Amino acid sequence: MKYDICALGNALVDTQYMVEHDFLKEIGLEPDSMTLASAEEHKPIIDKLEKMGVASVSDCGGSATNSLVAASNYGSICHHVCRVANDNDGKKYLDSLKVAGVKHIGFTKEDSDMPTGKCLILVTPDAKRTMSSMLGISAFLGPKDIDYDAVKNSKIFYIEGYMVTSDENYSAVTSVLQNINNSKTLKALSLSDAGIVHGFRDKFKEIESYGIDMIFCNDDEAVAFSETSNLVEAIEFYKKQSYMIAITKGSEGSIIIKDGKELSSPAITINPVDTNGAGDMFAGSFMHAYLNDHDISECAEFSNYASSKVVETFGPRLTPNGYAEVLNKLKKS
Repeated sequence: MKYDICALGNALVDTQYMVEHDFLKEIGLEPDSMTLASAEEHKPIIDKLEKMGVASVSDCGGSATNSLVAASNYGSICHHVCRVANDNDGKKYLDSLKVAGVKHIGFTKEDSDMPTGKCLILVTPDAKRTMSSMLGISAFLGPKDIDYDAVKNSKIFYIEGYMVTSDENYSAVTSVLQNINNSKTLKALSLSDAGIVHGFRDKFKEIESYGIDMIFCNDDEAVAFSETSNLVEAIEFYKKQSYMIAITKGSEGSIIIKDGKELSSPAITINPVDTNGAGDMFAGSFMHAYLNDHDISECAEFSNYASSKVVETFGPRLTPNGYAEVLNKLKKS
């Protein structure tokens, strides 16, 4: 296979701010959630933050992107199916992928007035992140933007759950799934957000019907997708499914369920700064370890460790030296 992981996800330029809970109430955002917004809705929030003098950190993000950047830094060969505009943010985004060693299709061939997508990430003192995303041109990524040869020649095709929120994005997802349905490519899905799972359940169930091999989620998303009342019931549900599922539980570590068996992996004790990107880091780390023939216990332990390192950092990624330090943990396991 040409690639280890090929992912389909939103290309968003992230800007992170540290704020108090009262600020979220003031602007009407639900803590620890993701909402879609327009550029017009973003402007008053940004103006207010700038007037308050709140410091920010800006980088090229997107959930699937963060996972690919992690895996690529470990040595996996990755390809990203995404769409950016031919503007300064778009150029910055593609440059960021290039530096990380992630391959991509480049600018869309179609002209558009839509800008590259942006995401405001508001981090509260409890290290939780609340996101407001303006998808921009990313919402119009469709089947025509896909390099099907790259997908077919990948060991894992990874779907960012947020892709269900746009009809064009969702069309791209199902187009790829139909294209690789009889191939050896493993199909992986991130559930992304419990609210998204509740709001777009039919689309998630259709994706599942194509024969998903692995799912990544947190405990709230696991309960939402299983349509159960609590995590205990959800775990019993997943023991009966054919796919493997990795459920992250924050400070309580993670649970992996495969072939009817449950494996619990403890968390690393840390002082949390920012949980943004923790799930992305877990998924990217797990897929890399899995493709390098580590057993499930080693994959979970490595991914917990990797996630703990990003939670100790303000921002969803590590430095190249940080990824190298994390990789040493896997090499010693």
